[in-house]
Amino acid sequence: MVVKPMIRSNICMNAHPHGCERNVARQIEYVTSQGPFNGPQNVLVIGSSGGYGLASRITAAFGSGAATIGVAYESPAKGKRTATAGWYQDLAFRRFADEAGLPNRSFIGDAFAHETKNDVIAAVKELMGSVDLVVYSLASGVRVDPDSGEMYRSALKPVGQRYESVTLDGKTAELKPTAMDPATEDEIEQTIKVMGGEDWKLWIEALRDAGVLADNAITVAYSYIGPDITFALYRDGTIGKAKEHLEATAHELDEMLSPGGGHAWVSVNKALVTRASAVIPGVSLYLAVLYGVMKKKGLHEGTIEQMYRLFSDQLYGNGPPDVDDHRRIRMDDWEMRDDVQREVHELWNAVTEENVTQIADVAGFQHEFLQIHGFGFDEVDYEADIEA
Repeated sequence: MVVKPMIRSNICMNAHPHGCERNVARQIEYVTSQGPFNGPQNVLVIGSSGGYGLASRITAAFGSGAATIGVAYESPAKGKRTATAGWYQDLAFRRFADEAGLPNRSFIGDAFAHETKNDVIAAVKELMGSVDLVVYSLASGVRVDPDSGEMYRSALKPVGQRYESVTLDGKTAELKPTAMDPATEDEIEQTIKVMGGEDWKLWIEALRDAGVLADNAITVAYSYIGPDITFALYRDGTIGKAKEHLEATAHELDEMLSPGGGHAWVSVNKALVTRASAVIPGVSLYLAVLYGVMKKKGLHEGTIEQMYRLFSDQLYGNGPPDVDDHRRIRMDDWEMRDDVQREVHELWNAVTEENVTQIADVAGFQHEFLQIHGFGFDEVDYEADIEA
């Protein structure tokens, strides 16, 4: 079939296998161009098929020579429907890792389930013996409690007040008004259940109890804070409540691991175009404005640049990571610089339907959105009839 992007409401419904492979290859090329660093040797990445999770796995494997195990929930191709981008990217990673002689294993399944945890633990024993780094980078809208069987659904809503803003349609470059009513208490609690730190803690406890967590093991989970432009819906909204729980969990896990020389960290990362962030109202326009400002200042990073800097400078640099008052590693330091945010605010207040493509980096947003689904690479023939 000939695969063209099918985009609806900032959601891409398909993916291109050759482009997804190119996306993985490009990230590997960046890591190898930076040179090796003295990092982890046995790594588990929970949420490993895209975004920061995939970039973490690539950085550990091709920057530190690590054996890696990845866990993700993705779908294969079926009939005329392509596989998900994460499915193709996982296949590509495994092929490149095999060619480089880097031990690896992937599990496609429900990361919240006890069965998945048990299967991964068995693989750790077989492939590695123990893990010295656990990356928790899971993004999911639904979680089934592994003990009660109760299903929880996350909600993307403000808390305490109605949210009104404007968002960017990534396909048409149109500005569209958006509004949301505040979340109920039940929606807040369900979002925390899905996106908070409970499952992260269950993973670390399961690995520890099985005796496959190295004494000096590090675990890191990813969070976001962002500017006041997005606070009402993100950091002060239901997702923010879940991130607060995730960050509180890091303190509990650090107390658990520190007697053996290990640590638990939360890394607050930069705003980037991902499958999740592209659908958050208001965030798409903020990203386009931010990209233009940071590129002009020479500060822009993608997921792989960000993760290489996190691993080589912070997690495995000289001495402990630099943290803020809440023990968070602030990889959003360049995004949140005063001069960057001041200019972003000025442009945000000036943007209109007529000038958005001049004020904001709409083309950059669109290009990156396409690439995370395997489209928009010059090296790929998108007119070719391929096996999906």
